[in-house]
Amino acid sequence: MTLVNSGPGRFDVWAPDAQSVILQANGRQYPMVQKETAPGTEGWWTAPDAPDEAEVDYGYLLDGDGHPLPDPRSRRLPAGVHELSRTFDPSAHVWQDAGWKGKDLRGSVIYELHVGTFTPEGTLDAAAGKLGYLADLGVDFVELLPVNGFNGTHNWGYDGVQWYAVHEGYGGPAAYQRFVDAAHAAGIGVIQDVVYNHLGPSGNYLPRFGPYLKQGDANTWGDSVNLDGPGSDVVREYILDNLALWLRDYHVDGLRLDAVHALRDERAVHILEEFGALGDAVSAETGLPKILIAESDLNNPRLIYPRDANGYGLDGQWSDDFHHAVHVNVSGETTGYYSDFESLAVLAKVLKDGFLHDGTYSSFRGRHHGRPINASLVHPAALVVCDQNHDQIGNRATGDRLSQSLSHGQLAVAAVLTLTSPFTPMLFMGEEFAASTPWQFFTSHPEPELGKATAEGRIKEFERMGWDPAVVPDPQDPETFRRSKLDWNEAAGGDHARLLELYRALTALRREHSELAGLGFRETDVTFDDDAGWLRFRRGSVEVLLNFSDAKVRLDDVSGTVLLSTDEATGLDGEALALAPWSAAILKS
Repeated sequence: MTLVNSGPGRFDVWAPDAQSVILQANGRQYPMVQKETAPGTEGWWTAPDAPDEAEVDYGYLLDGDGHPLPDPRSRRLPAGVHELSRTFDPSAHVWQDAGWKGKDLRGSVIYELHVGTFTPEGTLDAAAGKLGYLADLGVDFVELLPVNGFNGTHNWGYDGVQWYAVHEGYGGPAAYQRFVDAAHAAGIGVIQDVVYNHLGPSGNYLPRFGPYLKQGDANTWGDSVNLDGPGSDVVREYILDNLALWLRDYHVDGLRLDAVHALRDERAVHILEEFGALGDAVSAETGLPKILIAESDLNNPRLIYPRDANGYGLDGQWSDDFHHAVHVNVSGETTGYYSDFESLAVLAKVLKDGFLHDGTYSSFRGRHHGRPINASLVHPAALVVCDQNHDQIGNRATGDRLSQSLSHGQLAVAAVLTLTSPFTPMLFMGEEFAASTPWQFFTSHPEPELGKATAEGRIKEFERMGWDPAVVPDPQDPETFRRSKLDWNEAAGGDHARLLELYRALTALRREHSELAGLGFRETDVTFDDDAGWLRFRRGSVEVLLNFSDAKVRLDDVSGTVLLSTDEATGLDGEALALAPWSAAILKS
């Protein structure tokens, strides 16, 4: 149990309700004694005669129970989350990234990937082999879906129960260090998706050790984490130490904080504010930017306001409203939560203001939702946007991507919107070459009853969206996982290669023309015609013009040099632009 720079000793464990604790290490037993600690942190146990071998397989026997439990702060779990922990020394890795200077969100492009389905091998080492491709694509950050320890062989990662470990199937913690080193050598930063709002259903032994959870206080995924009840001082320390572990020991450049709206915390200082302060402290300590991005469905910009302006001081947050507005306008789908986004007027508002619902009525929720963004406090780059991501694909009934139902022109319009928006664009693995493989919800719970419950619960989730439950794949079927792997052969030819070249051109254009990413909220001018199906927006001297219809449209008062066009039939005629159906053009005046 090698921890971050400060904190408990090597084998110390927090078990405040236990009457006796024995450390079992390398087949031997070592009685533990309680430590003297400050008020609010009682319950720590230590082993005075603990072994000092470099590599130790160990666990804890609580109150005479004969089955040793893995360490809540396990760095390695070579036999799985139900078995013994193994020590891991992060300082043994000789880092090669001394020349890495880090990156900021502003002007960057993020690429979201799942290690297990990104390559045929499904490992971190194999993913590292694709970093050159990602650099050529124009990616600044890779964002890895959760890699923490979970039960089974494959999973999205959000069923994690061992937050300090790296899943052995991906290569474990040493492979993770190699991946980060390789990413930095390729000029790419690493953002790690972390989950602090719940724990998975199998292998969660934290309640055996102490009050990590609020029993009976459930969120969407299970019991809430105890952030403000008795014993929560140590629980918060457990989370903050984990956050620091990624930023320090693994050299990651940022964290994506999953579903922060499910972090139930009524303390005067919210844990998100502590996250922001810790991120700033590690940044100052290392001299490198450390980026914290919140996923939240609250549309609450307080997450990204500075702490001295009564905010939490995070660096970014997702804007689902952008995704929904793009999705509806390119696909025509208006069921479920898409129902409020059916017009170019909505897209125009999101481009200017960041959110549609900023205090407006949400018909899906049946209430008013969100609050306006104070443009004087934050930059548009603090909003991370996409036209596809793991949730928006994987939480569809069959995990179908846009490429499975839209034309090349429609995909191109979505790509132009995302990569020229005022915000920070995020791509989902494979979208850049119109991958035809789905990305479905998959699990590998060894327990049959848990697998059955997961499959049944999945079907119920789709009822409100109006999708046919009969077409929902079984998440426990190994084929559901296998069919979700990318087919890299597709990227080499036809419309797949054509779209890939467009993505490369768009990321290059975004880098070359700083107005797109550099200007503030108040510097986006948008006009549109819902009936004719066109929208145009300007950022400084760069104007983006898009046709969302099946007919050619003619736009007047257009001047400048065409930087990029998605259709060769699009062209300037004096001060007018003829936009081919489902196409876009980018001009500089």
